[in-house]
Amino acid sequence: MKAVRVCVLRIEGTNCEDEAAQAFASVGASPEKVHLKQLLGQCPSDRRRELDSYDVLMLPGGFSAGDYVRAGAIFAARLKSGLRKELVAFVEAGRPVIGVCNGFQVLVELGLLPAMDGTMAEAPEAALYTNDSGRFECRPTLLRQERRGKGPFTAGIPHGSVVMCPSAHAEGKLMFPRGTRRRTLERLLENDQIVFRYVNPDGEYAGYPWCPNGSIYNIAGICNPAGNVLGMMPHPERVLRRETHPDWTRTPGREEGDGLPLFRSIVESVR
Repeated sequence: MKAVRVCVLRIEGTNCEDEAAQAFASVGASPEKVHLKQLLGQCPSDRRRELDSYDVLMLPGGFSAGDYVRAGAIFAARLKSGLRKELVAFVEAGRPVIGVCNGFQVLVELGLLPAMDGTMAEAPEAALYTNDSGRFECRPTLLRQERRGKGPFTAGIPHGSVVMCPSAHAEGKLMFPRGTRRRTLERLLENDQIVFRYVNPDGEYAGYPWCPNGSIYNIAGICNPAGNVLGMMPHPERVLRRETHPDWTRTPGREEGDGLPLFRSIVESVR
């Protein structure tokens, strides 16, 4: 069976690369934690890596470059200046790209999301802003899978089902430019780009604390129009096994965590 190679890309400040690599390894992929300098050739020749040699690109969570300027902005600027051509080719080849938390912020800053008018926008078309609470929110969050179409991320998560993924962020409020806010949201819906929305335990769209950041339309995750680039704020890599759920003692007999099907879907789509 084909070995699915996953590039878990990191720089100074990323801190979820171990969990991300473990998530892919647990579903049979071959992840490698790669520093950006290895893709840029700013390293010894034996450490050099090529983005094209991987099947999946994962941008993990953390506080890349200290989140100075804006969350994810410096990581995105370094990617865009040194790897723009390679990133566009990777996405246009249909290979999956996933960014979680800080990785979502990087994808938005890059212009790879929402990307409704091309593979990579010249300037960010959205922002992930400070939570309405004004503080870092670390809590279990419930997400409804909203996407109707097929894609590499949700084959194992039926439309309408609710999963638990913990959130841990200070800047997760998805926003669009004021003058285009309504039309942007309409286009996201038309293009089937909304993948996850925050809900309460009854499966209803609700405000704080179930939506921990005040994100427009309770959006927790979106994809590009082609469906192969996903950004989401909550952390599926932190709920691979049931004992990492807050209610695990009340749900005996279940071993698999809610985050595992997402990573399995990615790997199986590549195969």
